[in-house]
Amino acid sequence: MGRIPPKFFKRDPVTCARELIGAGFHWQGCVGRIVETEAYASVGDPACHTWSRTGAREFVKRHQAGDAYVYLNYGMHWLFNILVKGDEASGFVLIRAVEPVAGLDAMRERRPGMKNHLLGAGPGRLTRAFGIDGSAHGSSFLDQPECGISRGKSVEIVTGERIGISKAADFPWRFGDPTSASLSRRF
Repeated sequence: MGRIPPKFFKRDPVTCARELIGAGFHWQGCVGRIVETEAYASVGDPACHTWSRTGAREFVKRHQAGDAYVYLNYGMHWLFNILVKGDEASGFVLIRAVEPVAGLDAMRERRPGMKNHLLGAGPGRLTRAFGIDGSAHGSSFLDQPECGISRGKSVEIVTGERIGISKAADFPWRFGDPTSASLSRRF
């Protein structure tokens, strides 16, 4: 399967989030099939960092579509987002969960005692299993040989409200593969 180029992210975040389900997420020898995402719009979405953080608005202005937006959530978990810059809307896609495919030994080392299907079952679990931290913030990871996203097979996609947030949680911008045991939470 071919790699997804940065131009894939020159559309709106909702479309990108939906179409990433089933794609392969590659990071330094680890691979997971993306099974859950969430979309965030840079304008009009109170749950998006751009709503209240000047730094996030600057990030959108200064970075290219497809760049990594990685931040520390509640001082505990790194979360991996991808910048989307479309003509109609910009924002971010949060990779919420992946189903492990390759690099399981490295993932198990970082998350000892965790069952395989739970290694990437949540945005904080995913970054820990893949060894992603704040040093990835702002990187053009799609162009790196050991990182990127590959096209996947078409799968059934379900839609639901976003989770883990207190504002605009009712936006139906969470997408997932309902057959996966690696979802962060069932739909």
